[in-house]
Amino acid sequence: MTAPASSNRSRSPVDRAASSRLSRSAHVDSFARDNLPPPSQWPELLLDRPELRYPDRLNAAEELLDRMVHSGHAERPVIHSEVDGKPVSCSYRQLLVRANQIAHVLQQDMGLVPGNRVLLRAPNNPMMAACWLAVIKAGCIAVATMPLLRAKELSQVIDKARISAALCDARLKDELLGAQAQSPDLRKLLFFNDNSPGSLDSLLSRHDPHFDNVQTAADDVALIAFTSGTTGEPKGTMHFHRDVLAMCDLFPRSTLKPGPQDIFCGTPPLAFTFGLGGMLCFPMRHGCSTVLMERLTPDLLLKTIQDFRATICFTAPTFYRQMAALVPKYRLDSLRQSVSAGEALPDATRQLWKQATGIEILDGMGSTEMIHIFISHSEQSARRGATGHAIPGYVATVLDEQGQPCAPGVVGRLAVKGPTGCRYLADSRQSQYVQHGWNITGDAFSMDADGYFYYAARTDDMIISAGYNIGGPEVESALLTHEAVAECGVVGVPDEERGQIVKAFVVLKPGYPGDAAMAKALQDYVKQSIAPYKYPRAIEFRDSLPRTETGKLQRFRLRQD
Repeated sequence: MTAPASSNRSRSPVDRAASSRLSRSAHVDSFARDNLPPPSQWPELLLDRPELRYPDRLNAAEELLDRMVHSGHAERPVIHSEVDGKPVSCSYRQLLVRANQIAHVLQQDMGLVPGNRVLLRAPNNPMMAACWLAVIKAGCIAVATMPLLRAKELSQVIDKARISAALCDARLKDELLGAQAQSPDLRKLLFFNDNSPGSLDSLLSRHDPHFDNVQTAADDVALIAFTSGTTGEPKGTMHFHRDVLAMCDLFPRSTLKPGPQDIFCGTPPLAFTFGLGGMLCFPMRHGCSTVLMERLTPDLLLKTIQDFRATICFTAPTFYRQMAALVPKYRLDSLRQSVSAGEALPDATRQLWKQATGIEILDGMGSTEMIHIFISHSEQSARRGATGHAIPGYVATVLDEQGQPCAPGVVGRLAVKGPTGCRYLADSRQSQYVQHGWNITGDAFSMDADGYFYYAARTDDMIISAGYNIGGPEVESALLTHEAVAECGVVGVPDEERGQIVKAFVVLKPGYPGDAAMAKALQDYVKQSIAPYKYPRAIEFRDSLPRTETGKLQRFRLRQD
């Protein structure tokens, strides 16, 4: 199967060579390659940086784990966690042995062959990490799922990816068994963190601690990541072995600059590519360690930073906002970097965290389709209100509806190119995301003359009221600076006179009444903070807001209410 043919657009020699032909696959089961989008719908790939010149045969788990063991990190800790409230650590060598034994189970006990998809289901814990690495080592394709998914949602993933096997934390087995009843393709299940006969744990001791990794092609599919459902219908995004390494070799190297003494921690699940990178692949690629905790509240994340002396934190804006008020209760002198992604970072949250800790949050713009962050900044290059600039290895611009670059300061559609890009699993929406070689992310941004990007909204969240374009996140940012507001979400709702009006859904802090006087006070406050025409003409007070498991606000559900 050929990759995207060369076009008239300017492309580097490396890009032309890399995209002229897919390498010889190691997959026996060709489902993933057979269901890649048509070559004409692929994005243009930029692969000419030295750190991106990977060999044709490449196994991402071998690079992340085996290579680190053999290069002097064998006895260093790689994963920290808690058992019965007590801290425990796992070394690179111990993780390698566990992943190798699980890979043998996949091949010998489950009878899987390279290219088979394996569903993974667990909270963030060492066995989930070992299982992910084992799947990649065995040449299979990891399909990690959020722990809170129900049987119906799981069956949609199973059916779309034609999954026949699953490794699942025993505490989450009920929903998976329910999904199996709806999805006849799923025939082989093993449960872990369970010492009962027939569990994955009981099989490990039978197997050799050494494993011959499948020599996959650099462009064999390594994982299928499903989008988190902020728009209602998740899509499967296919990423190659080289994509996993590219996400590790660009954003962390250029922005975080991690060293072996760094300890990562945070909240994003390993099933979310933000978490897969920040909580597992980034630290492993750079010889660091990570703290995997199954359940974290704002208080517990701060305690984790304190107790494990974590240096780099990954979480969503809502957590940073809630943690800011709790900072004085904890010793956080080990922390040197704070990364936010998953949804837009309000400037009010950014300033609260900086006032509380002295640390500038590194805002990150990424997408499941692109696997990880492609726009960010360093503490030194941060610019007030800006998400950042394209990180080395990526290029980005803002396009109008005709596909032409917008003038500085004009809001348009964010378009990105780099070494990674969108390849949906058998989905007609591929042609919407990839246009003329660009990945069109669905985000509305403006760009200044210096190449800094400023977030406006998701393109489908732009509110057009009486001829004015209003970004809901800008109104949210204004509301969040009010002393009474804990959380808020802003959407456009139909209006006969104006087409749409701005409506705010507000969660108040304890002690503040959600009455008409408060609504009027918030409206007046917004009028004084930003252009008056942007104020919310309707305000509804809520006890909570609908969010995905990764913390993203589900505005489509607010519009449905």
